[in-house]
Amino acid sequence: MEEQQVAAAEQIVDHTSENVASSVNQKLRPVDNGKPEMLWRSDDCNHHPDDFCYICGYFITRTTTKHTLRKDTKLYEAYKQYFNIEVEHQDKQWVPHYACHNCTRRLHGWYQGENRLMEFAVPRIWHSPSNHQTDCYFCVVNLASGQKKSTYPDIPSSRAPIPHSAERPIPQRTCETAVSTTTISTVSGSSVPSSESLQLQGGVLNIPHYPNQTEINDLIRDLALPKNKSELLLSRLKQWSLLDESVRITSQRTRDEEFSSYYTSEDGICFCRDIEGLFSEIGIPLIVRDWRLFIDGSSKSLKVVLLHNRVKSEQYPSLPIAHSILLKESYATTKLLFNKIQYEKFGWEVIGDFKMIGFLIGLQGGYTKFPCFLCLWDSRDTENHYKIKNWEIRAQYKIGEKNVKNDPVVNMEKILMPPLHIKLGLIKQFVKALNKDSESFKFITKLFPKLSEAKITAGVFTGPQVKKLIKSESFPKLLNEKEKAAWKSFRDIVQGFLGNNRDPRYEAIVHELMKNFETMGCRMSLKVHILHSHLDKFKENMGVYSEEQGERFHQDIKHMEQRYQCQATSKMMGDYVWSLMRDTTTEYTRQPISKLHF
Repeated sequence: MEEQQVAAAEQIVDHTSENVASSVNQKLRPVDNGKPEMLWRSDDCNHHPDDFCYICGYFITRTTTKHTLRKDTKLYEAYKQYFNIEVEHQDKQWVPHYACHNCTRRLHGWYQGENRLMEFAVPRIWHSPSNHQTDCYFCVVNLASGQKKSTYPDIPSSRAPIPHSAERPIPQRTCETAVSTTTISTVSGSSVPSSESLQLQGGVLNIPHYPNQTEINDLIRDLALPKNKSELLLSRLKQWSLLDESVRITSQRTRDEEFSSYYTSEDGICFCRDIEGLFSEIGIPLIVRDWRLFIDGSSKSLKVVLLHNRVKSEQYPSLPIAHSILLKESYATTKLLFNKIQYEKFGWEVIGDFKMIGFLIGLQGGYTKFPCFLCLWDSRDTENHYKIKNWEIRAQYKIGEKNVKNDPVVNMEKILMPPLHIKLGLIKQFVKALNKDSESFKFITKLFPKLSEAKITAGVFTGPQVKKLIKSESFPKLLNEKEKAAWKSFRDIVQGFLGNNRDPRYEAIVHELMKNFETMGCRMSLKVHILHSHLDKFKENMGVYSEEQGERFHQDIKHMEQRYQCQATSKMMGDYVWSLMRDTTTEYTRQPISKLHF
């Protein structure tokens, strides 16, 4: 046979280039060991070599996972130990470069010490084919509908596997460095680890990972799944053997019980009936001066939350104290809430928007003549707004006088200034004073394309939108001199007074802001008046006592409300506290995604 091949090679050398091209199926070339080898092109075969398994030679269907046979894979090592031979010719085109599902699963199981064996002692052995007609495995094989009906030849270039026998016993596993893993599922339809999952990275085996209870809880939280869908997901993963054995499908039903027992529902309000017990259960000391009470309502619910007074308050959870989807913001609702949570017993400092502060002090709602809870500022005396700084202080709260409608619920000394709402009030008056046909106003419209024209005209923005506008370098260039001076003063106030850092010249900065706002023609609202006349009522570090963390609570609890279909129950509150403990505990370093930060 070799003499015939050499003669054929010499004959081909004498052929012209046209004859060489026409006889591509019979071309040979010399190799390094002196043995001629066919000049092989896989495109000339009836079937591509990589559509077959290197180990058994069976056809690999398109729906089956292929596994590579590189030297850095675990499959390569298992093949070498089981058959006591090397994986050869992977640099050639006339051999397959992948292994099938069945062979990979069996070799992987044997390598891990499990009771899984190959069906043969000697795998399919590949040699260089001499021609396409009779000695090419990929041309001779006859594929029928189904592997068992297909015909896999035994030819010189591809020797068929040899079964186990007395002369060829089952080999003993000798690898001492292999790490035992969970058995790969043999359930019909379940997937097996890909070739990447069998790789060795830095000498450490990269084995398939099966999520435990902690990781599954994180996944369900990130996907914001309701209970029925989370149990469906877990049951399917459990059926496919893709979960750790410790995972319980029904764990989502009872995970809230640790904290939900501290909540109860009465009069349309779900509230914490034992705040001290809740703190003890969480493991946080209840020091009243270290916490502030945030109360606010959205279009769908009313919430009361305890926020910690620290610069890095993310180290402590924002504990929900009361929640209602039936009651709206009003004086009666606010008084009922404070009675339920026993506010008189603790006496926290309270923060919220100015509408809620009005309810707490007992002032009449709406656009009244004396809306300020600290002084008798006349909101209708527009001529003296910027001229008079010190208005008459409210000495008493007498019902029926100076827009006082009810008895105060909270002592005025416990009220904290809301820096976020003051900041939003300043930007509102600034934007409303801009010329609607100016380039600066058009720039704002382009900067926030999803914001309606009515909101932009009214100057209604959120905290993140204000930050984005402040960071813009193009916006100040479009302003005239008066507008530019007012904008610079606004930025100085935000960065030097309403945040974590107070500028030593903050009084001069506030004075400059008022002068520039008056020059620009900005209207003085209640929020601007508070900054103008009551600087002494602001805390030293407004970043610590801000309500931004409480506003962020609305976004954080939104997914939990969807999970319980907007039903404020003790189970929902306990479940939310459970998720908070996971987010704030150093053991669980992975944080939830897609959160809006102010």
